[in-house]
Amino acid sequence: MSDDIRELVSLASRVLGAADHDDFIWGHASARDPEGRGAWIKRSGLGLAEVRPDDVHLVSPDGDVLEGDGPRHVEFPIHTEILAARPDVGGVVHSHSPHAVALAAAGVELRPVSHAATFFVPPAVPVFTETTDLIRTRELGRSVAKTLDDCSGLFLVNHGLVTVGPDLQTATFAALLLESAAEQMLRTLAFGGTPRWTDDEEALAKREHIYHPAAVHSAWDHLVRGLSA
Repeated sequence: MSDDIRELVSLASRVLGAADHDDFIWGHASARDPEGRGAWIKRSGLGLAEVRPDDVHLVSPDGDVLEGDGPRHVEFPIHTEILAARPDVGGVVHSHSPHAVALAAAGVELRPVSHAATFFVPPAVPVFTETTDLIRTRELGRSVAKTLDDCSGLFLVNHGLVTVGPDLQTATFAALLLESAAEQMLRTLAFGGTPRWTDDEEALAKREHIYHPAAVHSAWDHLVRGLSA
């Protein structure tokens, strides 16, 4: 079982890296430990694009490395505290994707000007503003989880994004969608004019039609195939 989880986390990491979510050695994806011991996450010191299964270890809510090798990320509480607060979540992603950072810093609400944004909106994507620093403590991790509430994604102001899903495949795809939605929102604003966006009722319908679980997992398979293309 641990080999399968390590493979999944390494794949998710490389998918994120291939999609320009790499920020040198920062950013991480995690999967819930099936035995409830914490989160499987890449070791610190590696970029997302270079993660392999042996680079993935199990970190407890207290920050202890229970299985695997290497130093852990200081921001592990993002993952462990969200997993503790959200039993429906099986995977968590945190990255410093550039357009998500820019949109949140601009103080502009994400609107469904694109298909991608309807994955999240409505409701409004929450923004965590308690700190712009790293999420280094369990207390801050709990605050992030509280701000996220039952949403699929969140902006950490001047910092990055967090996305979740019932599994890591969905959380990873959601991270790519949130970055894409942020970029499309910024492009829309840059052109001026009178922006239009999808109303809530149709946005929810589009979410069901476009981003149902089977489609999301097909998109994941496409992303994985792209790693070896």
